[in-house]
Amino acid sequence: MQSRPVKSLKLLFVLLFSIPAQPTRANIGYGETVPLSLLDCIQLALQNNLEIQISRLQPEMDEYTLKSSFGNYDPTLDMNVSQNFRLSPGVTDPNSILGLGTSSESNTERFGPSLRGISGYGTSYDLRGQLVRQSGTFFPSFQYNTDLGISVTQPLLKNFLMNSQRQTILVNKHTLKISELALLHQIIRTVNSVEQAYYELVYNRDNVRVQEASLSLAEKSFAETSRKIELGTLAPLDGKQAQSQVAGRKADLLNARRSLDSQMNTLKGLLSDDVASWLPIEIQPTDRLLPLPKVFDLQQSWHKGLSSRPDILQRKETLERQNVVLRFRKNQVLPSLDLQLTYGHLGVGQNAPRSFDGIRTGNGQRYSYGVVFSMPLSNRRAKNNYRESRIQKERMLKEYKQLEQQIVVEIDNAVKSAQTAYERISATRESRLYAEAALEAEEKKLNNGKSTSFFVLQLQRDLTAERSTELRALADYNQALSSLWLSEGTTLDRHKLDVRIE
Repeated sequence: MQSRPVKSLKLLFVLLFSIPAQPTRANIGYGETVPLSLLDCIQLALQNNLEIQISRLQPEMDEYTLKSSFGNYDPTLDMNVSQNFRLSPGVTDPNSILGLGTSSESNTERFGPSLRGISGYGTSYDLRGQLVRQSGTFFPSFQYNTDLGISVTQPLLKNFLMNSQRQTILVNKHTLKISELALLHQIIRTVNSVEQAYYELVYNRDNVRVQEASLSLAEKSFAETSRKIELGTLAPLDGKQAQSQVAGRKADLLNARRSLDSQMNTLKGLLSDDVASWLPIEIQPTDRLLPLPKVFDLQQSWHKGLSSRPDILQRKETLERQNVVLRFRKNQVLPSLDLQLTYGHLGVGQNAPRSFDGIRTGNGQRYSYGVVFSMPLSNRRAKNNYRESRIQKERMLKEYKQLEQQIVVEIDNAVKSAQTAYERISATRESRLYAEAALEAEEKKLNNGKSTSFFVLQLQRDLTAERSTELRALADYNQALSSLWLSEGTTLDRHKLDVRIE
């Protein structure tokens, strides 16, 4: 069988816009702040993420496995050299007065190469040459015999066009494709993880700012309350309430900063294969959480997911691989009917050159042909192997259908989650604006002596909560879009990342 060249896997990450030089361990100082956009983080993950590095090894191993399976068609060269000496004593006849019969001896020397192998069509061949030199009692001088010929066996039923060697190659081709798709799937999942972690980091950074502003506002209120207590316009209890709010805001700020540090470490683990060198570094995200509007098309999302997701493409390749196994095992149920052909030239002479002349002229020839039929009486092994393969394919078809249903449901949930998250943005923005207006009005009432610090402090807490909720809605929307792209299998396309197999 003529084998096609095996294509090696090369991942080319092509960004269709300018990407700044990425920080490395060599050019980052201890405790330095490094500004990174989302695309910067994605590029770092594609280069350094350990999950991708691990997944990249499997296609390389499968490629070598495929190349090695072509070795089944490598011909084998044999060399044969032997000598056979025989001395036969005379035969004793008790009725003869002559006693012992005449003894005899013979010496036979053989030398010959052979080249044998099998083709992709199941044809086995054996090209063999032999030179024999004989001497002894019946050959007063040397006699040379030469034989050069070929024997061919061609299966006509079992092993015709589909034998174990061809099955192995076809199965390994599909296995390589499956591992390449698995790598692509891992790349998409990693990019999605980077997106989720980056948006969460931006949320935590902005939430720290909200908590800092809340603490500043509480400290300002406490200072104003303390001044009024000194003037005697407020009771000391109001000061305790304001002081309690300051302590509570400090605790909230500490929690927000701890969440920021934790989320930053999560992102660092995705970007580097040496996370220890990144721990002293502070990542400064340069992207903002934006409520980018999007038109959702459920039917189009379904089409994308069912046609381009690597996991569904893996299942298709798995089915194709099982079809190869099914074809082979169906072929093995057939009886063996082999066509056998031999043809050769013979030569004989008192020396080697004269013996080779017979090979060259073709005066001496031999040939044979025939068919050999063979069939196990029950053939239970082949029949049951074939039945098992059919059931296995049926199971794979149901698993494929199950995955299709999972994708449809997953995309439907992702679209609805994104729609809901987008609607929450406007709702939380309005709620935050109302909270700001309410606080401003209550502060004016407090300044006019028509309210108390308790209500102002309560509205301050409400405003902080509304600001955090608005940030959470923005982060949830961006993360929901990322999850939708993952469920569609379009994550790389959304970032204009081109991953090609060459």
